Amino acid sequence: MASITIRNLDDAVKQRLRMRAAEHGRSMEEEARDILRRAVGRAPPSANLGKAIHQRFAALGGAELDLPPREPMPEPPHFD
Repeated sequence: MASITIRNLDDAVKQRLRMRAAEHGRSMEEEARDILRRAVGRAPPSANLGKAIHQRFAALGGAELDLPPREPMPEPPHFD
């Protein structure tokens, strides 16, 4: 097993960690290990935001939209 040292930790953060560990009935070290396990155990975010949004809402079904036909671009105004 590896060990790490965390320097310059704010006193307030350490106090909150101590209180959180006490609430869960474990040591500060075990609480910190649990927090780190949960934080790095998550899947990395999807690189393709559009695909991630589609996958999240695909089960709800889609929406069919009536799109107006494309028309040619109008001529730009002339200021002569």
